[in-house]
Amino acid sequence: MQQDAEQGTQYGDQYIDGEWRPSLDAGSITVLNPATEQVLATVPAGGTADVAAAVTAARRAARSWAATSREERLALLTRLRDGLAGCQEEIADTVVAELGAPVGFATAVHAGLPLAVAGSYLALLAEYPFEERIGNSVVLAEPAGVVAAITPWNYPLHQIVAKVVPALAAGCPVVLKPAEDTPLVARLFARLVHEAGFPAGVFNLVTGTGAVAGAALVGHPEVDVVSFTGSTAVGRTVAETAGRGIKRVALELGGKSANVVLPGADLARAVNVNVANVFANSGQTCSAWTRLLVHQDQYEEAVGLAAKAAAKYLPGDPADSRTRIGPVVSARQRERVRGYITGALAEGARLVVGGADAPAGLDTGFYVRPTVLADVTNDMTVAQEEVFGPVLAVLAYRDEDHAAELANGTQYGLAGGVWAADTDTAAAFARRLDTGQVDLNGGRFNPLAPFGGYKNSGLGRELGRPGLEEFLQLKSLQY
Repeated sequence: MQQDAEQGTQYGDQYIDGEWRPSLDAGSITVLNPATEQVLATVPAGGTADVAAAVTAARRAARSWAATSREERLALLTRLRDGLAGCQEEIADTVVAELGAPVGFATAVHAGLPLAVAGSYLALLAEYPFEERIGNSVVLAEPAGVVAAITPWNYPLHQIVAKVVPALAAGCPVVLKPAEDTPLVARLFARLVHEAGFPAGVFNLVTGTGAVAGAALVGHPEVDVVSFTGSTAVGRTVAETAGRGIKRVALELGGKSANVVLPGADLARAVNVNVANVFANSGQTCSAWTRLLVHQDQYEEAVGLAAKAAAKYLPGDPADSRTRIGPVVSARQRERVRGYITGALAEGARLVVGGADAPAGLDTGFYVRPTVLADVTNDMTVAQEEVFGPVLAVLAYRDEDHAAELANGTQYGLAGGVWAADTDTAAAFARRLDTGQVDLNGGRFNPLAPFGGYKNSGLGRELGRPGLEEFLQLKSLQY
């Protein structure tokens, strides 16, 4: 590791087979601070050689790790959980620097949520029935093998924990390939794994690009399970490659979630929560309610409420505790989001708040104005495609049938919200939605409940018992 004033911290190693070792592949990835555009660090751009070394180490460790007892795995994972607990401030600071998340959100969510998820898997592991008697059979739940975990940049540590911890709990060794925009918190996680004392080869980290390291990992013949979070387009390629190898695959992909406010609901609360939901993490949340559906009789009132709520989100320095919205992760992402705003206006949407111009006084950094668009129809691009930025589209519906038609009228089905006068009414409508998770009247996130999508939002589930079972396979013994 070297320190350079202009190049930031320079790392040249990967975590493979229980140690930090020099990367076998040439090239590096530059990590920028999205708020300042300054270089934070460089990390290796691992490729086929690093991936091969990591998979070989994982394969070598597979049988011995699979043979460990529940108690042995619990002890190691508890030390890892405790390591996460002891590094909350460092985790938050790292995510602020490489993702641009405001420090308050980084502390509560980017650092706090992985800790909660790790704890939820400890509780599941302690009680999970790995052996069950069914008639004249004993059914065994056994580790599914070497896991390739490929994680995104938007919730960099949460996604790592949501894949790696259940895989390790199931008895599977892991090779992690984190997103190239946010590899530093992945290195921090690898350090915590090492400090917890996991056996060599059980966890391996290879930084690199998706096109090279990710593709090599998915296609490696000694990988048994692929768990990928990212775009639907890349997910299709991952599924095709994994399918050719008859690998098990779990995909958590894109979303275009609808928040439906039924007549009789608390409109002001529903709109305010929706705005907070979309603008959190600068809109870079796959499950964000990016479409607000309101009855036509309440439409203009809802638009006004959204405008008032959005005015509270002033982009600023993510290291400032007063900041509620920071930059998006990269210049490429900034231009993508601005392009969707411009395109929506060209298609006839009405600009209520925000727009494609840079926020005042923020010429440096990858900032986007928090934006509310009205008069959006479901055939517009902004209503169909995932923007992944702080952009809320408000749509009007005529009746409940029309609302369900609009909500289900995209290729995605990841999440959503329903607001009604009572939870029974909200739940009845939620059953009509083709989506994997629905919050009723602002229901809270539950790390023990499965998370995943219908349609093009993916395959399989993360979190809860189903998240653990993604890494288990069944064997029946007949007596």
